[in-house]
Amino acid sequence: MSPTLETKLADLLVFSRLSVTSKKRVFESAAEAFGDVSGLPKEAVYRGLLDREKLGSTALGDGVAIPHCRIEECVAPLGCLMSLTDPVDFSASDGVGVDIILVLLVPSQATQDHLNLLAGAVELLSKESTRVAIRQAAQPSALSEIAAMGGLV
Repeated sequence: MSPTLETKLADLLVFSRLSVTSKKRVFESAAEAFGDVSGLPKEAVYRGLLDREKLGSTALGDGVAIPHCRIEECVAPLGCLMSLTDPVDFSASDGVGVDIILVLLVPSQATQDHLNLLAGAVELLSKESTRVAIRQAAQPSALSEIAAMGGLV
């Protein structure tokens, strides 16, 4: 059963089998993509994600992380779903490297929307069947379909 979200992403960027070597490179890739597609300031996105991660790991376990932050210039919830070729260290409590990442950006004032999106994303990515499908997806279009079926967009 898919999560029912009151708040959905206005846009979702997807990257299948992205090759990065660290958490910082994940944040840089996401910031670059958000900047190129939505015009958000890349440095603000990168710093926002890095600052949030310094508060505590956004890894859920089972190879999944949901880095997220509020961005002043963001006008609608945005996401970036990534599957990685090789896991990176996110200091997960289970010690497993992360190879599935959903980066969430929300407007600064979107407190409840932020919580709704996080809850829906956690529910979706906690399902083994979803994680398997994401790991098997060779094309970005397959990741988009998984996100749509999961109710994120």
